[in-house]
Order: sequence, then structure tokens, then C-alpha cells
Amino acid sequence: MADRSFLTWPFFEPRHAALSELLEEWCEANLPADHSDVDAACRDLVARLGRDGWLTHTGADEGAALDVRTLCLIRETLARHDGLADFAFAMQGLGTGAISLFGDDEQRKWLDKTRAGKAISGLALTEPSSGSDVANLDTSAVRDGDHYILNGEKTYISNGGIADLYTVVARTGEAPGAKGLSAFLLPADAPGFEVVERIDVMAPHPLARLKFNDIRLPASAMIGAPGQGFRVAMSVLDVFRSTVGAAALGFARRALDETLARVKQRELFGAPLAELQMVQGHIADMALEIDAAALLVYRAAWTKDTSDERISRQAAMAKLYATDKAQDVIDRAVQIHGGDGVRKGQVVESLYREIRALRIYEGASDVQRVVIARQALAGA
Repeated sequence: MADRSFLTWPFFEPRHAALSELLEEWCEANLPADHSDVDAACRDLVARLGRDGWLTHTGADEGAALDVRTLCLIRETLARHDGLADFAFAMQGLGTGAISLFGDDEQRKWLDKTRAGKAISGLALTEPSSGSDVANLDTSAVRDGDHYILNGEKTYISNGGIADLYTVVARTGEAPGAKGLSAFLLPADAPGFEVVERIDVMAPHPLARLKFNDIRLPASAMIGAPGQGFRVAMSVLDVFRSTVGAAALGFARRALDETLARVKQRELFGAPLAELQMVQGHIADMALEIDAAALLVYRAAWTKDTSDERISRQAAMAKLYATDKAQDVIDRAVQIHGGDGVRKGQVVESLYREIRALRIYEGASDVQRVVIARQALAGA
């Protein structure tokens, strides 16, 4: 059983602890999922998470804010049980985050479907020539009367190929760079939408390269105002970047749990591994890094939930530290497991593959260092 004493920290309210307990019960009954068909598994997970009410937290009612502490707790718990379940939950929030924060009444109707698990969403941001540098994207949306003509390409898009709708950020040209971008809602059945490649990665998730071929979108498909696309995208990431750290935290906690069980059962030189001081040193480092990561993650989430200030610095710190240290924790777990640690199908082997992408997506680790440094310099 993973350590849950952190739920008594002052970052949380009683409702968070109650939610965590209910979700733990749900996970015990429903996870892990069958990963033999990743697309089918994600569709099934979205349906079950929606059916049982967990996806209600991925979208906010009009006038309300997303509860980032709740999002983080759910992602941490799901990730500890099944990385694909965490992915399915997170993408429902990330894909519709722009609607929650900026959508009009008509656009918000999509939230009824995504929160019920009856529609799958995706965020189409990354391009072949621009990842963390969002302002550098090339996909264009040219005004044509009451429509926009969308052309371009996106890649490494989560839920690509299985999503029913995408939030797409494209260049509309109101000004150079970041000030000339706008966000749009794109239904997957729009004429001219093409899934040109499914992308296989080390921890199987539904990813794809998408192409937009003269897609005619009504002007009403724009989320927010013209030229606000960068603000929309950054506002979504401001909410969800901390939750990436929470998912990493879930992976790390599972790695520590597996390691604690291993060192108590496995013997070396006539004694349990747990009695070796070198192993105890590794355990101490793992526990320390997990608690430090949790403090950063939930500080960022609490700050977002309780104030109107931007949390770019806090979220960057949370994501950077939690994902980097989770990688270290899991690497130690693999080492302590020995040959079994690299055996396909073992929990720690799966965690080793799952964690790596978190240090890249939603702002790579080195980009987070740039964000933190700029914030520190600005305040000096």
C-alpha cells in the first residue's frame, strides 16, 4: 500500500482525502487494463472513467475553475496503478482544457460528452519543426468569409487517430510570433482531416501524425478571440503541467512500493537485501526524492487553486523535479530488482518505459529550466 500520509498536509481539504480513498477502491477493482490493443484499451478506459464519474473533474462548469489538486491526486493514483489509465484521464482534460477556460456555450456542449466518456479529445499543438517552442508553429488558418481554411501538420498528438475532437492551435497572422496564433475546435470527421501516421513509442500510447488539408472551419470554431491562441495554450499548460509531475509521482511511488517488497523478500549472502546498508541508502534517497517532489507538485496545485496568480514558475519546478527524480527512483528500482528489473512484463520494467516521455512532453526538462531561470532573473 503506497504511503498516503501526505493527504494530511495543509495543501488539502477533507474532500481531497475522501476522493483519494474512493479512487483507490475504484483502481483496485478496475486496473490494470488489458494493454494488448492500446486503442481499444484507451476507449474502454475513457468509457469506464466517464461512466463512474471520474472524468467530471477534467472539465469545469461555466464560471468555475478546474481543481488542480484533484486533477493531481487522480493522476498520481491512476499512474500508480496503470500508466495507460492515467494517460486516458489526462488527455480528456488536456484536450478540452481550452473549452473549460475559454469556450462559449456552444463549444461547451462538447464537455457533456467528454466528461461522460462518450467522446475522446486531443490537443494538437506539436509540429515537426516546433515542440516546446509553441510560438514557432507553421500550421495556418486563413480567414475566408465566415470560415477559416486550416492547413498544416501536427505530430506526436496524444489520442491521435482515436479522438473525436481536437483543440488545434494555428497561425492566423494577427501579429508576428506568439501574438499571431489562434485556437480552434476541430471535429475528427471534418472533411480534409487525415491521420497520416500512427506513431509507436517505448510505452505504447495512441499517438499520431495529423494532416489538415484545406479544412473549412466555421469562424465559430475559434476558441477565444483571434490572436489569443498562445494565451489559450499556455493557460491550459499552466493548469495541466503540474499534473504531469503528479503522474511521475505516481510512477515513483509504485517503484518504491515494488522495491520495498523486493528487498524484504530477496536474500543476498544469507540475509534479506533490506539489511544491506547500500540498499538502505538507495531506499532513503528514493523516499526523500518522492516527498520532495510531492511538496513541489502540491504546492503548485494549491497555489493555482487558491489564487489568481500565474504559476508558471511553480508548475515548471514541479514538472522538472518530479519527472527527473521519478526517473532516478525508477532506475534504482530496476537496479535493485536485478535481472527481473529488465524482464519484459515486470512492473518496474514497465515503469522504466513509462516515465521517460514525461520529461519531454508538455515542455521538456531543459525548457522548464529556462522558464525557472527567467522567472528568477526577472525577480532579481
